[in-house]
Formats: sequence, C-alpha cells, structure tokens
Amino acid sequence: MRTPLLEAREISFSYVVSALRRTAEGPANAGHYVLRDVSLSVPRGAIVGLLGPNGSGKTTLLRVLSGTATPARGAVTIDGLPLASMSRLELARRIAIVLQETQTTFDFTAVDIVLMGRYPHLGAFELEGADDLRIAREAMQATGTADFEGRPFATLSGGEKQRVVIASALAQASDILLLDEPTASLDIGYQFDVIDLLQRLNRDRGTTMVVSTHDLNLAAILCSELVMIRNGIVIATGATRDALTPANVRALYDVDAEVAMHPRARHLTVTPIARAH
Repeated sequence: MRTPLLEAREISFSYVVSALRRTAEGPANAGHYVLRDVSLSVPRGAIVGLLGPNGSGKTTLLRVLSGTATPARGAVTIDGLPLASMSRLELARRIAIVLQETQTTFDFTAVDIVLMGRYPHLGAFELEGADDLRIAREAMQATGTADFEGRPFATLSGGEKQRVVIASALAQASDILLLDEPTASLDIGYQFDVIDLLQRLNRDRGTTMVVSTHDLNLAAILCSELVMIRNGIVIATGATRDALTPANVRALYDVDAEVAMHPRARHLTVTPIARAH
C-alpha cells in the first residue's frame, strides 16, 4: 500500500495534559481528552473533510496535524516521518494552516499578508526579495486577489480576506493545506468562490487538503473523503459517496436527514428534516 502523505495514528489530546507538560507538573495521563484514539490517512492529492458538530475536536485535530499542538498519545507522520522529529521551520515548509479568522494588529496590506507565507523560506534577519514578491504575486493571481495587492487587509470583505489568507498559505509553498471552516460566516456567493478556488488549487496544483467543517453540503461538493468526529472520537470514515449517509448524519448531529444525488449539481446533497428522537 502506498504510504499516505499525512497520517495520524491513535491520536489522543488533552489541553490539561498539554498545560501540565509545559509546567512539568502532574501525571501524563491526567485531564479530559478532547481527542481519543483518532486515526486518519490523507493520500497525496486528496481533499479530506473533517466533519462534526461544534466542539467535536475538529480544530484541535487540525492543530495536531499541523504540529502546533502535541498529542498526549499517538503520532502524526508526513511521508512516514514523525512530525516530532521535524523542526518548526521544516514543518512550515511542508504544512500550511488557514484558521477561521486572521486578525492583524498593524495596518498590513494584502500583499504584506501574503508575503508572510514566505517566512519559512527566509534566513535569520533576511528580508523578502524579488523572488519572494514574485511568488506572492503568483499566489494572489491564482486566488483572484491580485487587485487587492495595495489595499489594507482590514478594509477587505470576509470573502476577500479568506482568499488573501489562502494566497499566503500558497506562497508558503507547502505540500499540505489545512483549512478550518473556510466558508464560515461567508454569504453563499463567497462560499462558491472559495469552493471553486480550492477545487482549482487541488486540480491544477495537486494541493493536498484537509478541510474542517460542519457544513455537510460543502463537504459533499468539495471533499473526496470524509472523517466524521463526535466528542473527540471518529465514528465513520470513507469516500464521501459512502460515508455521507442518513445514518451517519444522525449519529453525528442527532438529526434526521435525506441524502440524495442532485441531478443538476451531480453531487450528494443533504436536507435536514427534523431533530432525531
């Protein structure tokens, strides 16, 4: 079997344990586990969706996959190499993460935000050069944000900001893109823009993605495979067409729903019917 690009094996994570480790206090098995024995495999070139209700552990899992959070048990590997054996700089060259919201203290322009993605490729005290600016502009062109180059980031709409942040992740030139609720708080028009952008990046650049969302229809459109998480435990995995079923929707959200192939959209659609009893 081909080695997955990104793999998590029996991951358990507790914020209490993480805090105790930082202060060197308490037993290693203390605390409430946000993730328990979570395993997933991300093939190269796939778009894998993490589905689950709010508080299910999706964002925490993304942080563990990115190496910014250390599990109490289990391991994450890239091309079979443990994340724990890699430096922060090496990790940043392999994995980029796009969180729900990007807040800036200073009045950065859009191109400043995108150039931040080049930091892992700069030496100590080195400033961005002409090649870095070229890569940043190519990333902005790919995400449809080239016209925003000189605009203050704070003045952009939610959808425009999201595309600029994705451009920054592209400029980082990593193998893997992790996205946390990439269409949250966006109107339906911007949602389609972001979905189209991610599909193009995957198709044209072969970008491997893990997308955290609670939007079942987004997952049906975008993702080739799904991992369903509830209360920190994986309850179902598989190809989207196999995993996105009424039974799994009920197990995940306590909601009865119809799942059917839409004749015009040509993908599964999920219609919630009622709260399950």
